[in-house]
Amino acid sequence: MKQYYKKPLSWLLNESADENKHTLKRTLNGFQLLMLGLGVIIGAGLFSLTGPAAGNNAGPAVTLSFIVAGVGCAFAGLCYAEFASMIPVAGSAYTYAYTTMGEQLAWIIGWDLVLEFSVGAATVAISWSNYLVEFLAGYKIYIPAQFVHSPFETVTLANGVTTHGYFNLPAALVIVLMSAILMRGTKGSALWNAVVVSLKVGVVLVFIALGWKYIQPANLTPYIPKNTGTFGEYGISGILRGAGVIFFVYLGFDIVSTAAQETKNPRRNMPIGILGSLAVCTVLFILFSHVLTGLAPYQELKNSAAPVAIAIAHTPYQWLGQMIILAIIVGYTSVILVDLWGQSRVFYAMSKDGLLPKIFSDVHPRYRTPWKSNILFCVFVSLFAALVPIRVVGEMTSIGTLLAFVIVCAGVWMMRHSMPDAPRAFRTPWVPFVPIMGIITCAVMMAFLPWDTWLRLIVWMGIGMLIYQFYGKKHSKVRKTLQN
Repeated sequence: MKQYYKKPLSWLLNESADENKHTLKRTLNGFQLLMLGLGVIIGAGLFSLTGPAAGNNAGPAVTLSFIVAGVGCAFAGLCYAEFASMIPVAGSAYTYAYTTMGEQLAWIIGWDLVLEFSVGAATVAISWSNYLVEFLAGYKIYIPAQFVHSPFETVTLANGVTTHGYFNLPAALVIVLMSAILMRGTKGSALWNAVVVSLKVGVVLVFIALGWKYIQPANLTPYIPKNTGTFGEYGISGILRGAGVIFFVYLGFDIVSTAAQETKNPRRNMPIGILGSLAVCTVLFILFSHVLTGLAPYQELKNSAAPVAIAIAHTPYQWLGQMIILAIIVGYTSVILVDLWGQSRVFYAMSKDGLLPKIFSDVHPRYRTPWKSNILFCVFVSLFAALVPIRVVGEMTSIGTLLAFVIVCAGVWMMRHSMPDAPRAFRTPWVPFVPIMGIITCAVMMAFLPWDTWLRLIVWMGIGMLIYQFYGKKHSKVRKTLQN
């Protein structure tokens, strides 16, 4: 009979109770976790993806797409909240899968989260650099083009000469800066994140408040445009396709669970951070998309990289455009911070289990952070951001998250049967209805993703399985213990 090598829940609880100097420091409260979730969810994706989803897929009914995606996230979020309150250790979905479904599936999820966080951080850093250049140009400050493009990109200079970029200096510097903040300690990282989140939410609220009175009812009629005959172009299928597109805007609430081992009273505060950030963002996104499509006809938003600028053009507040660019820059900064945070915490958990080298779980004696892991990923991600042209789109970071959601939902359902009496500070309501709906909703959104997203997942998983076969299995602490 095949042995799945599940990690006993008692081990995780003992690990959670360990407060010695070699573990992560518990400094975060419920409000800081809420801000952590808002920090990564409210990113530039809200300002860039909402328009194309409306223009190409859902029309004004993009608000319904946000509701569909939000409901899918809510099902998963309830399951995450139960696990995070029950197993308050680092690792997120990786740790939950290790306990419920075994080591091999846990490795698959952990390895996929690695790609989501690290490549996502590099991609966001490259976009951050582009927006910074645009923002500074508004004040007649110019960075030489060669220093904001990779050597694999051609650049046309102001004098008409075409040359190659050298490296993307701003993208690399923002990765280094965010990594330095992380290495200094979780409390400082949370404070910085709270500041930038306040700025981002403020700009979103300003856009909603100022734009509301300029909404044109004609732009919202018909609310659900008739399907063109092509699946995903308006109608009900367009709403579902739109949900798949804007789902990437929601990515982030799961990162809150990676901070479980650095949270004070995690059994109470983890559900606050996960469900609270999801609820606040859903309300903001619905209002934001309603104003956006009310200001500009949805046909104008097709394939636009700056849909908010188009909407603002229908108001007298042209100055708001520069504020939106600033909000995107600030938003990207906090997304980079939280992506790097989540990345290091997943690797920390995998390293503690022996599946990765010990260097990834070495904790700084003073700051109590996985500083060596932060340094390694600072070097890797900053070089990637500086030297590689931006090719990764939002869809490429979503499929792994959706897969993690499916596994977490299934895990809660399984744990209710295998360990019904285990202590749960937060209990997912209506089990198995909520987990089943979470699985179905997320699986449907996965099915709507482009084929190249699936191809990326398959190739990356192939690489990961080779590492697991030749290193992880041989050094697994759980495997060694259970075999003896």
